[in-house]
Amino acid sequence: MLARVSNKGQITLSAAVRRKLGITPNSQVEVTVTDQEITIRPIKRVSELAGILNRYARPGASEDWDAIREQTEKAVAEEVVRADAGRVRRGRQRPSALGAGRPRGPA
Repeated sequence: MLARVSNKGQITLSAAVRRKLGITPNSQVEVTVTDQEITIRPIKRVSELAGILNRYARPGASEDWDAIREQTEKAVAEEVVRADAGRVRRGRQRPSALGAGRPRGPA
């Protein structure tokens, strides 16, 4: 695609290009200059990104953030217990969970 630079240093993007990239009036674009090349990339607002991850959501998944936080904390705690069990099996007796069981002061 060819574009002409105006006296004010402006270029016009064709309607087809704007549609393809989702560029509307007052949209922001990022302009990057490298050596002999200019790249124009549309910048999406956070409000435009709402819902883009819906296709990855599990059907029937909870949106209760307290429940999600509790599930995450439980999973992390279980992982810490598994990691500590592995250390004990390998002969390292020091549990890692927030310093629990670590000797205090000089031995």
